[in-house]
Amino acid sequence: MKIEILTAPACSNCSIVEKMLDEMGVQYQIIDVSENSDYLQKYPIFTAPAILVDDKLEFTGVPSKKELVKRLSQR
Repeated sequence: MKIEILTAPACSNCSIVEKMLDEMGVQYQIIDVSENSDYLQKYPIFTAPAILVDDKLEFTGVPSKKELVKRLSQR
């Protein structure tokens, strides 16, 4: 399973998502959309963070840990 977190500079909510994934033992890649604008063309996000799972947009903003666990376990 490939997980990517789309972030923006000075995104405080992004660190919350990173911490949740770290606690779950999930590996992920951080993508700064200000340096990778092709992600903004491909995914209609207006807030950070956004979480992609296997190249599919699953969340924008900060999901609850319960919802994050549920969605990742379904994959």
